[in-house]
Amino acid sequence: MAEEKYETHEYDVIVIGAGGAGLRAAVEASAQGVKTALVCKSLLGKAHTVMAEGGIAAAMGNVYPEDNWKVHFRDTMRGGKLLSNWRMAQIHAQESPDRVLELEEWGALFDRPKDGLILQRDFGGHRYARLAHVGDRTGLEMIRTLQQHAVHKGIDVYMECNLQRLLTDAGKISGAFGYWRESGKFILFKCKAVVLATGGGGKAWKVTSNSWEYTGDGVTMAADVGADLMDMEFMQFHPTGMVWPPSVRGILVTEGVRGDGGTLKNTKGERFMFNYIPEFFKVETAETEKEADAWYEDKKNRRTPDLLPRDEVARAINSEVKAGRGTEHGGVFLDIASRRSADYIQRRLPSMYHQFKELADVDITKEAMEVGPTCHYAMGGVRVDADTTAATVPGLFAAGEVAAGLHGANRLGGNSLSDLLVFGRRAGLYAAEYCKALKGALAVNTDQVNAFAREMLAPFESKGSENPYTIHADLQECMQDLVGIIRVESELKKALEIIQQLKQRTRNVKIEGNRQYNPGWHLALDLHSLLGFSEAATLAAIERKESRGGHTRDDYPNTDAKFAKVNVVVRKKNGEFALSQEPLPEMPDELKALLEEKK
Repeated sequence: MAEEKYETHEYDVIVIGAGGAGLRAAVEASAQGVKTALVCKSLLGKAHTVMAEGGIAAAMGNVYPEDNWKVHFRDTMRGGKLLSNWRMAQIHAQESPDRVLELEEWGALFDRPKDGLILQRDFGGHRYARLAHVGDRTGLEMIRTLQQHAVHKGIDVYMECNLQRLLTDAGKISGAFGYWRESGKFILFKCKAVVLATGGGGKAWKVTSNSWEYTGDGVTMAADVGADLMDMEFMQFHPTGMVWPPSVRGILVTEGVRGDGGTLKNTKGERFMFNYIPEFFKVETAETEKEADAWYEDKKNRRTPDLLPRDEVARAINSEVKAGRGTEHGGVFLDIASRRSADYIQRRLPSMYHQFKELADVDITKEAMEVGPTCHYAMGGVRVDADTTAATVPGLFAAGEVAAGLHGANRLGGNSLSDLLVFGRRAGLYAAEYCKALKGALAVNTDQVNAFAREMLAPFESKGSENPYTIHADLQECMQDLVGIIRVESELKKALEIIQQLKQRTRNVKIEGNRQYNPGWHLALDLHSLLGFSEAATLAAIERKESRGGHTRDDYPNTDAKFAKVNVVVRKKNGEFALSQEPLPEMPDELKALLEEKK
């Protein structure tokens, strides 16, 4: 195979992934005057950003003038159980309002009250109502706006193009290699910098809100070229996914339902969240139904326990179900019908109304929803520099869910969309600056490319009999049962053994037919990423012997002061993952003081 056989393109910056972070990075890199391409695994506009229905967290102070970046910073740090990178949390809180206003300038249409300011709603873990929103379709509006802006700017877009491997020259990024999903033909990009905006790896779990694209590609590609991964043990299980019927299990129910007054109840009709308020949040959370109802009526800057951070709510629902107070399908009830009028629900939550009506034959203006935890979001990912989003490999940048640091042990709802805007912009900016400063030409190693091509075509020549769908189903069962919401060391080690066995089985995968739109072949290639993501997450979960945020160990149920000061870092050495515990960056005293404030 000679290099000229591959369709080849040359750019300064390649952005892999076209969700909010990828689109914003491409727009920024292009605006800086460097030649930019946007590559997406699926169709443009089909991104997980659309699932972020509730809103964009930004301390604009439109509903509560006393809200500001310092309170948002404090909420993010406390929601992340103090494991967030303080500098990322600071930048995020400070820059989010400008990014929202910029989105509005580009054509986003936000909900507004009569005074004309952008309306903001309550959300779990946020002290004040600060989620700028468009009904319960905020992510969709964000994608629409960014997509139109990117196309208007003339950025080259490669749709249904799956990049699988990064190329390096003398330790620096020099390109990316993959294939067209439709034709199966290989495609080679030569470039100076790559921005990863590929999202997480939720498809490794059986019950997940994630779509087929979420196979951990960016995390694995980065690890394969020597980049550090961090916080891989922290997976967020969104507390409210649909649980019935089975065909819709895992589809997200926005936190906006609870932000607009919805309450969680067990089968006894009890508002059980009052039994699960952690000490950390008792100062500012209503502790009785009477208190919560007073807050609900006149919005006195206090949270109902239904709006605690997602990890707390998911664990509480899990406990209710295990105690026999859940529904027969393994969920609990989310009730907004008894608290809000039908007109209000249909106006504020139109997507949720139609979702339940059409998919589950449930009218949420008249009856409760049946919900339960679903694997939703990876807090861990590629370790990046807080200011520049640069990974530990020169020329590699990462933003959005694929990047670690901002969310620590648990992400607050709404912080994902502002994360995409703030760090997507920074990734594009600093990738462009890196390209401009790069001296000398980079080379693409033809032997390396050819080796990747042979590797990717191996399933067609295989003499084995393994089916990629069976391996994927076995991985999902393993991760769901052994690396789920509640973990213990013996099960985590068993999961690691199973993952190693599955890796062996992938060598015997046999694909029939040809390369033209062959879904079996696509999944066979995705197994490399799925297994890499799963192995890193499981190893990190074994290493962190405590419970914190999105990582709960039944054998270590308490937080441990020793682990409060370290990130678990995973990196590949000689093809195998190695772990280390590395200290958190030191926070300045003035920011430490913010965390200690009670009000």
